[in-house]
Amino acid sequence: MDKDKMSSTMIMLIIILMLHVVSCTDHLIIDTYCPDNFPFYTSNTSFHKNLKLLMETLSSNIAASNTSYFNNTSIGQGLDKVYGQALCRGDITNSTVCKECIEKASKDLMNRCKSEDAMVWYELCQVRYSFQMFFSDAVYTGKYPKQNDLEKRVSDPTSFQQVLTYLMNNLSNEAAFNPAKNMFATAEIEFSAKKERIYGLVECTKDVSETDCGSCLSSAVTELNACCSYREGGIIVSRNCNVRFDLFQFFNASSAASLLIFPTSKGGKWKPWMYVLTICGSISILAVLIGLCTACRRQKNDRDKDEERSERMLFQELSSPKNVAITQEGELISSDQLLFMTLATIKAGTDDFSNTNKLGQGGFGAVYKGVLPDGNEIAVKRLSKKSWQGIEEFKNEIILIAKLQHKNLVKLLGCVLEGEEKILVYEFMSNRSLDQFIFDPNKRPKLDWKTCYGIIGGIARGLLYLHEESRLKIIHRDLKPNNVLLDHELVAKISDFGMARMFSENQNTANTKRVVGTHGYMAPEYAMEGLFSVKSDVFSFGVIMLEIISGKRNGGFYLTELAPTLLAYAWKLWNEGKGLEFADPILLESCLDYESEVLRCIHIGLLCVQEDPQHRPTMSNVVVLLGSESMVLPQPRQPAFSSGKMIRVDPSASTNCSLNDSIWSNISPR
Repeated sequence: MDKDKMSSTMIMLIIILMLHVVSCTDHLIIDTYCPDNFPFYTSNTSFHKNLKLLMETLSSNIAASNTSYFNNTSIGQGLDKVYGQALCRGDITNSTVCKECIEKASKDLMNRCKSEDAMVWYELCQVRYSFQMFFSDAVYTGKYPKQNDLEKRVSDPTSFQQVLTYLMNNLSNEAAFNPAKNMFATAEIEFSAKKERIYGLVECTKDVSETDCGSCLSSAVTELNACCSYREGGIIVSRNCNVRFDLFQFFNASSAASLLIFPTSKGGKWKPWMYVLTICGSISILAVLIGLCTACRRQKNDRDKDEERSERMLFQELSSPKNVAITQEGELISSDQLLFMTLATIKAGTDDFSNTNKLGQGGFGAVYKGVLPDGNEIAVKRLSKKSWQGIEEFKNEIILIAKLQHKNLVKLLGCVLEGEEKILVYEFMSNRSLDQFIFDPNKRPKLDWKTCYGIIGGIARGLLYLHEESRLKIIHRDLKPNNVLLDHELVAKISDFGMARMFSENQNTANTKRVVGTHGYMAPEYAMEGLFSVKSDVFSFGVIMLEIISGKRNGGFYLTELAPTLLAYAWKLWNEGKGLEFADPILLESCLDYESEVLRCIHIGLLCVQEDPQHRPTMSNVVVLLGSESMVLPQPRQPAFSSGKMIRVDPSASTNCSLNDSIWSNISPR
C-alpha cells in the first residue's frame, strides 16, 4: 500500500509539473501595442490610480458566456476615466486558467507601457485599456507578431495556400455568422497525401456585430495569407479579432474542432468534348489573365515613372545653382534661402537615425534630433516611404516655408532628396511641441499666465503673417498644439506646412475633396463640405486658445459629463457668467491680477469658434483684440458642434469670407 501511495503521489506530482509547464507556455506573450503617439500618463495621478484599479479588477469581474470569458469595464469619471477589456480564448473553459492569464497580462501591460491607450495579446487571453471609450468600435488594425518569422517554409506552398485559405474562410464564416459559435471557431483539415493537417482558429471580441466580426476576420485572413501562407504556422492579432494556424493542435482538444474536407473533383471518365471545353476555357482564361497582368504592370510602370519624373524634377529644382523652387507667384527661391544637404551629413548628425535621437513619430514618418558639422542643433523630419505625405506635400512645404520668414514660424534650414529618402531639416526647438506642455500634469505648472498669453499672441502673429502680411496668402489647414513648437524661451512657432495651401491675391475660399487635418481642430465647413479659407485657421486657433486656458483637450472631452465638447463647456459656463471656472485652477493661481485678461481671451476664443465662418474674426482682428483691453468685444454666438449638430455651408454665401460682418468693420491692426 505504501508503494502504491508513493506511486500515486509521484504521478500526481508529475501531472502538476506538466500542467505548470503548459500553463507557463500558455502565458507566453504574443505581442504588445504601446503607441508613442498617444499621451503618456504620469504616476500617482487620478488616471494612473483608476488604471491600477481597473487592471486589478478585470480578472475578478470576468463573466462566463457559454464557454467564453469576456468583460468590458470602466472606472473613474471625466478625463481620468479608464476603459478596459479582457477576453480569454474561446476554448478556455476553466475560469482559474482564464483569470491567471488576465492577471499576468494586466501586470505585464502596466510594466511595459505608460501610454494612455495600450493592449497586450497572450496565448490564451488579451487585455486592453484606453482613455477613450472603444467598446463596440470596429476599427481594424492588424499586427504581425515576430514569431511568424520563425516558422519554417512548407514544401508545396501553392497547394498549401489553397487548403489554408479554404480552412480560414470557412472558420471566419462560422465564427461571425453562426450564433452557436459565439464568435469563436476551430477546425482542422488535411493538406497532403501523408494525412498531415492544418489546425486553424479564429475569434472576435464579443462587443462587435456579426458584420463587423466578419469584416475584421476577412482583413486578418488576407494579411495572414500575405505573410504566412507559405509557412508552417502564422498568427495575426488585432483589437477586435485574431486568426491563427499551425501544423499541430495548439487549441483545447475539447473545443469541438471539426474536420473539414478540401473539395476535389471526382467522377467518371471524361469525354473528348470535356477535354476540348476545358482546354479552350483554360486558354481563354489564361489570355485574359495575361492581358490583365500586362495592363496592371503597364499602369504600375506608368505610376512609377510619374513618381520618378516628379522626384527627378524636384531634385533638379532643388539642386539648381540658380533656384530651388518656384512659388505660385512665379518668384524664385534662391539657393541662398534653402540649403541642399547630403544624406551622409544628416546620417552623421543623427547617428544614422538612432532611436536615442528620435523625437517623435507621425503619419509622415519620424523626427530626429541632430547636430550639423558647425555644431548647430537641428530637427530632422524623415518622410516614411509609405507616408501619406508624398512628393507633392514635400515640395509644397519646401516652397512655402523656405519663402516665409517670421519669428513665429519654424525655420526650414535645408532638405535632402537622395534615392527614396525625402528629408526636411529644421531649426531645433528644445521644448518640443505645445501639446506636451498644456496636457502634461508635470509640465503644465511651468506655463504661468504670462507665458500662456505670450504663446497665444505668438500663434496669432504667426497666422496673421501667413494670412495677410507675407507675399503669399497661406492657409495652414492643420493647426493644432502638436504643430506649434516652443523654443528655449517658450516662444511659439508654427510648423508643418505639408498640408498648407496658397491663395491668390483676390481668392478667399477654396474647395477640396481631400479633407486633411485633425478632428477637433477642423472647422465644420471644412470637415463637412471641404470648404477652407483663412476662417478655417481662425477656428483651429480658437480651439487651441481654449485648450491652453482650460488645460483640456477638445478631442476626447465627450468622455466627461460636463458637456459634449470642450467648446460647448466653454459656451455653457460663459452664458452662466462662470467664465473663470473654465480656466485651469493651476493657471488661475498665477494670474490673480489678470483675471479680466483671462476672461477676455476666453471671449475671443469663443468668437473664433462660432459656427458661421463669416461671424469669426480675421487674425488681424484677433491680434488687435489681444493687444487692446479697451476695445469692446461683440457677443459670441453658439460654437460649432456645441449642440452635437453638423452644419452645411452654402458655398455662394462663403465667397466673401474675408469680408466680415459689420461687427468687425471698425477693427483694424495698428
